[in-house]
Amino acid sequence: MSKITRRTAIGALGVGVAGVAGYRYLGTDTEPPVRKATSTGHNPASIENTRAGSASWRVTPDDPRTSKDRAGQIQGYASTTSAAHGDALAFHVSLRTPQPFRIEIHRLGHYAGSGGRLLVTSPRLDGGPRAAPRPHPATGAIVCDWPASWELRIPGTWLSGTYLAVFVAEDGHRSCTPFVVRDTDRSSDVLVVLPFATYQAYNQWPLDGRTGKNLYKGYARPGVVGNNKHRAFHVSFERPYSDHGLPRWSELDISFVQWAEQHGYDVSYATSVDLHEGRVDPERYAAMVFPGHDEYWSGPMRDVVERAVSVGTHIAFLAANNIYFHVRLTDGDGRRGARTVVCFKQDEDPRPDANGPTTRWRDLGNERGKKRGKAEQGLLGVQYNGILATPAPLVVREPGHWFWAGTGLRDGEGIPDLVGVEADGYDRSMPVPEDAERTLLSESPYGDSWGKGGGRGRRIQNTSLCEHEDGTLVFVAGTFHWSLALTDPAHRDPRVQRATKNLLDEMLARHTTA
Repeated sequence: MSKITRRTAIGALGVGVAGVAGYRYLGTDTEPPVRKATSTGHNPASIENTRAGSASWRVTPDDPRTSKDRAGQIQGYASTTSAAHGDALAFHVSLRTPQPFRIEIHRLGHYAGSGGRLLVTSPRLDGGPRAAPRPHPATGAIVCDWPASWELRIPGTWLSGTYLAVFVAEDGHRSCTPFVVRDTDRSSDVLVVLPFATYQAYNQWPLDGRTGKNLYKGYARPGVVGNNKHRAFHVSFERPYSDHGLPRWSELDISFVQWAEQHGYDVSYATSVDLHEGRVDPERYAAMVFPGHDEYWSGPMRDVVERAVSVGTHIAFLAANNIYFHVRLTDGDGRRGARTVVCFKQDEDPRPDANGPTTRWRDLGNERGKKRGKAEQGLLGVQYNGILATPAPLVVREPGHWFWAGTGLRDGEGIPDLVGVEADGYDRSMPVPEDAERTLLSESPYGDSWGKGGGRGRRIQNTSLCEHEDGTLVFVAGTFHWSLALTDPAHRDPRVQRATKNLLDEMLARHTTA
């Protein structure tokens, strides 16, 4: 049974260009008209992807021109994780050797396989070295205080999307940093949410052998990576991402973005910070998709997803280890907005919030007498249960379910290497979603490799689909390799592509407009 929601009619995007001084605009003077968004391909993303793309957005670790933290040839960060039309977005850049440089702004998508489109190039800018910050003695936070090198005002014609600023030094060295252009006033079929809080949790900039820290580790002594004793409790967005500038595991998100835009879905974009700061109204969307590694969640972020389910907006998590650590996003360390991620994990949290200390979600809620009251499985249907040293097959269950339609898969058949990196599964000791029927679409044995002594033994991975009484769906892939199987040449699998299309199409078919 489908739920009727109060989804608003979708209007056309504005076509006025906000003034941006000093850069070269590469689009046409008049943007094509935008029609009402539908699931049939007549939408802004489909129109955008008909334009000529370019592969120049790719900044790869193995390219000798790519910057490395130990040398710091050219690195930079953006003043915010997302920006709306008319917002000013500043870029802060440091170069080891004083020299001119430029900044290229690319939008990521399909673009006939090129994966991105170059939109603007800054004027020739003068650059030089910036002061290297030291970790805060109490929190471990590494906060840059670099001046703005260039400011961009987001044009009103730019489509919501995943964007990449590529920093190019005159000597040829390059690095990049991501950001999102959001348009949360426009309803779309699918809202794609990128996990910037988790990006920052894993960011160990600078990987210079001495200084860098993230929420996992730091350096015990020069040249030696330490453990939890050496990690940070606060990590700041006011710094570059390590080495080439693409956050760890961002390839999961990019793979889904390219696939969704190739297949004509009406998508718009936001970040985990947008969820936290209250900029996302879930009633504007048929579905919200979390395509990447989305481990670190604040209370306000989780509130948005719980509200989405309650109002009939479908949810899809396409990786594993989702909503695992409870965090606070603050303006800590003297910065504006949610520019710091705080997580004390097993250490004592000096400032618990209404949800409790910054530890695992599954360890919260017990004080009210409800065992595992905040466990992520109570929302998602499954939860993180292990790490894989080598990939394992995803073993299919319920092959007659509409989710697997057209894949040709049989019960017990394995999709090779689809369970990778981390996995989710059903834990009988944890709560499950109330008023929902859950279907486990896989049952994949694997050997856990976390910790000493060969790991924690045999585990079972489950891909899960929960259907609430009103027809609202909550899907969890339960593996890191799902999104990669959509477009990545080393992982691509047509059966995973078909199942993902079945899922999104079913979500859109169930979502009706009042």
